[in-house]
Amino acid sequence: MKKWFALLLALCLLAACAAAECPQFSREEYPRVDGSTAMLPLSRALMMASIGATQAEAELAITHSKTTNSFYALIGGQADLLLVGNPAPEVFDYAEEMGVRLEMKPIGVDALVFLVSDLNPVESLTRAQIEGIYTGEIANWAEVGGADLPIIAYQRNETAGSQVMMESVVMQGKPMADAPVEYRPAEMGELVDAVASYRNTADAIGYSVYYYVTEMYVQQGIKLLAVDGVAPSNQSIASGDYPYTQYNYAVVRADEPDTSPARQLFNYLTTEEGEAFMAEQGYVPAGSGAVLK
Repeated sequence: MKKWFALLLALCLLAACAAAECPQFSREEYPRVDGSTAMLPLSRALMMASIGATQAEAELAITHSKTTNSFYALIGGQADLLLVGNPAPEVFDYAEEMGVRLEMKPIGVDALVFLVSDLNPVESLTRAQIEGIYTGEIANWAEVGGADLPIIAYQRNETAGSQVMMESVVMQGKPMADAPVEYRPAEMGELVDAVASYRNTADAIGYSVYYYVTEMYVQQGIKLLAVDGVAPSNQSIASGDYPYTQYNYAVVRADEPDTSPARQLFNYLTTEEGEAFMAEQGYVPAGSGAVLK
């Protein structure tokens, strides 16, 4: 049954993309695609559509080394195309040092969302309260309308895409309080699990990207907080009403040939057809009227 479902899904994706003039390649021609964890479903869907691969084949063939690492792979010649968010800033210094120019096109919009246990009575935080929690100025849930419990504030490692987004979009240069290693999970899924199960209480808060926690790693026991009263959704992210958003990009080296498979996919993703393809996978396309604030 699973094989039939995977075959049907592959055929549907192939038909949809062919109608939308998605570039078609042989398996041998398909470029080396890397990127962020949250863009992995798009990456696999593109392969399925472009070469007619099954879902199982795409899952075996396509892995992403995460945001910052994928940029190093592209600069070093181990990848041809990235589907990714913003990396750690030192990536661009390294590209310049190596004499590599990068081309980046916005293809989608995602949001940084804050998650807590569903046992936590807090439903919304202000931007000032979030900053206070992560600078260490607010240390108890009672200070933001919750129970009298210490706040356990999870972070990510410094090169993680969600950490880069946290520091640039949310904190905007304000120093974050130091967090012990056990409060800095290496994987996004580990952070979600920790918030859901931490001592079976409502102590913890963490962050991730919206697509990941609503499409890729849906976990029982957590809820997403509203920010300034605005709950995250595809609609509030696209409109800019939800405040913590950033672009996802397609990225190639500037010297990537005009007719190469990587360049063709890079160009395709910013066409109307490419945006429609992204929307079919549950993403918010950058050209859908999305507003960044």
